[in-house]
Amino acid sequence: MSAKVSDNIFQAFKDLEFKNTVSHQCGVTMNDSVEARAIAELMATKPGIRVTYMPAMIRIDGEGKIEFKMDEISESLGREITAQTFEISTSTHYGRMVTIDENTVVLFGNMDEVMAFVAYA
Repeated sequence: MSAKVSDNIFQAFKDLEFKNTVSHQCGVTMNDSVEARAIAELMATKPGIRVTYMPAMIRIDGEGKIEFKMDEISESLGREITAQTFEISTSTHYGRMVTIDENTVVLFGNMDEVMAFVAYA
């Protein structure tokens, strides 16, 4: 699946279809900023990632898990960003956010996968 940029990922309440299933989606919402735009532009190049620009926010959504590499983001931004600064830039997230090391933050949508990771970390 290629990266998609959409105008709006939200649906009207009347158009929602409720299912008795588990979603493995995960994502972050960021206030629109220089950092957020650099992160969004980079992540939009990754397979399976959807980036949605709103007037004051940017969302990055994916299925299963999303890996954020600080060295890639730093290169895109033109200055260093740390895992801690990244977490501050992400106003909110859904899924389980795990800082793997100083360079990698992973957002897991599949709770079985994160539990397997935590059990062996």
